[in-house]
Amino acid sequence: MHVDTTRDRVLSLIATAGPITAAALATELGVTPAGVRRHLSALEDEGHIVDHEPPGQHVRGRGRPARSFVATGEGQRALATAYQDVAVDAVAFLRDAGGLEAFVESKAKELEEAVSGAVDPDAPMATKVEELAAALGERGFAASVRPGPGGITVQLCQGHCPVQSIAEKTPEWCEAEARAFSRVLDVHVQRLSTLAGGAHVCTTTIPLTTPTRKEG
Repeated sequence: MHVDTTRDRVLSLIATAGPITAAALATELGVTPAGVRRHLSALEDEGHIVDHEPPGQHVRGRGRPARSFVATGEGQRALATAYQDVAVDAVAFLRDAGGLEAFVESKAKELEEAVSGAVDPDAPMATKVEELAAALGERGFAASVRPGPGGITVQLCQGHCPVQSIAEKTPEWCEAEARAFSRVLDVHVQRLSTLAGGAHVCTTTIPLTTPTRKEG
């Protein structure tokens, strides 16, 4: 179940602006100090935030500054999961509303435009694939290139997918991504496996030479 929206906002602000006090959180979020303290207590119990004490600060009692909070590693991961849940819900809404195909195609086009500038259209295919892999790697896809069977193809492998949680619910995403690769490389490519489909890596087979038509 998704956590309380206000609690998400509290955790998000702590992650981006921490160390931050309860009073500052209440002012920034427009909620009561009592409400913020309730969420802070829950977040502490969950291990998502901790009290931040500057080095050398050991004042206790009345003279002690107001507590300030920072997000833990677990809190950062929980926040990322919450954002992924919202994204998956949004994609489901688009599917129900009939707008999913246009959205997926627009995101694939964005990826295509982002990486196409890194690929020399006049280079040999093997070089183009290496350039595409490097461009994808810069965008968090952990891409690499491996030789294919017989030396007539190469395999573009992606060890990480930044949108895997969405792709798992939306096979159209992976299909559109493959079409984007095909347009960038100007050759037909074949998707063999995907992380979203349960494989340990996304694998796309790319021919090193373009088949030529036989004269009839």
